[in-house]
Amino acid sequence: MQTDTPSKTSVSIAHLKEHVGEVVTIKGWLYNIRSSGKLMFPEFRDGSGIVQGVVAKNEVSPAVWEACEKLTQESAVIVTGEVAKHPKLADTYELHVRDIEIVHLSRGYPITPKEHGIEFLSDHRHLWLRSKRQWAIMRIRHEVINAIRDFFNAREFILVDAPIITPNAVEGTTTLFEMDYFDLGKAYLTQSGQLYAEAAAMAFGKVYTFGPTFRAEKSKTRRHLTEFWMVEPEMAYYDLEMNMNLAEELVEYVVQRTVERRKEELKILERDIQKLERITRPFYRMTYTEAVKWLNDHDVKLIKKAEDGTEIQVDFPWGEDFGAPQEEALMQQFDKPCIIHRYPAEVKAFYMKRDPENPKLALAMDMLAPEGAGEIIGGSQREDSYEALLERLREHNLPQEPFEWYLDLRRYGSVPHSGFGLGLERTVKWICGLEHIRETAPFPRMIYRNTP
Repeated sequence: MQTDTPSKTSVSIAHLKEHVGEVVTIKGWLYNIRSSGKLMFPEFRDGSGIVQGVVAKNEVSPAVWEACEKLTQESAVIVTGEVAKHPKLADTYELHVRDIEIVHLSRGYPITPKEHGIEFLSDHRHLWLRSKRQWAIMRIRHEVINAIRDFFNAREFILVDAPIITPNAVEGTTTLFEMDYFDLGKAYLTQSGQLYAEAAAMAFGKVYTFGPTFRAEKSKTRRHLTEFWMVEPEMAYYDLEMNMNLAEELVEYVVQRTVERRKEELKILERDIQKLERITRPFYRMTYTEAVKWLNDHDVKLIKKAEDGTEIQVDFPWGEDFGAPQEEALMQQFDKPCIIHRYPAEVKAFYMKRDPENPKLALAMDMLAPEGAGEIIGGSQREDSYEALLERLREHNLPQEPFEWYLDLRRYGSVPHSGFGLGLERTVKWICGLEHIRETAPFPRMIYRNTP
């Protein structure tokens, strides 16, 4: 309903505090509404925040009061009113409504204020994003993305966009999404932009890729998505130590900047900010061998199947890769991330350089985050020898022809180089303190869900 109003200033809810005492207009949706006799308290959202409106029957026209009575959840509205400080809550503002225009009246919005099951909410993800909790998570994700970009750009890294359709595997052939690519045979959705980042690092020195990656892992855990985003820096003339230092610096920067700039969103999620404020360098470090010893000293067993199919518990053997139970056990002793490095070469990818002091080890590193978050970074010093890399391809039964371009990097001006990948969604999950990774992506993809 439109009525005569004083001169209006169109603003976002996030900036209402700059307009106390002024009459302004906001454009958004009704989030919720409650009434008490001759007062109504509609909550409006506009994407930048939520504000409580105050509608007093004796202060508005009958047409405005009737329009407010019609309002339903998620109706689209244009509201004009005077900005005032909340009478009881500090740093909180409200809008004393003078006029309201209903742009669209919503009918039967399915996500009501009552409790809903996760499958129902996931089926309605396109609407669930409007809730206060999901709003907070997505804004934190946005901050993490910007922090990552700013970190690398400030250090003179060059952004290089790696292709999503690739002719070869990066992280093993068992988790590839395969497709027919015209007359050229098989192609795959990328598992990682790393190999292309290595090529770019030989051209620009320091680069990073940042984009979607795909893993056809049949995992139903709270940590796994089939499509996720990863930032992957790659640096010429970096060894493993320099690589680990950069990873620590990145994570510290991202966490502290998010804490600084997204306090409101973290408060909505009831996140314990003190735990995040402790994420400062130096982080903890231990070798894989030290980690195995710790697990066995603390009686953390490996569960495996015996020949008859029954499950048995055994001491954790050297040479086995860590799973979630081992990672969580190791991290119970730490209040900030720990880097585990120098893994058995047999459980790591073909491109990782062997330790010159012990060829059974790869110069690999994983960063584990506390609070059960698990691995957020995986990286290594890359194999820079042509002969050694060719031998690794053969050991992993990978065809040489699709990797000829990658071998060229070792034929022409090869240098020591390193890099790592940080999983965006796992990092957001940890910072937000979430139980499940599905809430970290706007439209998550898992083995049992590819909609909406």
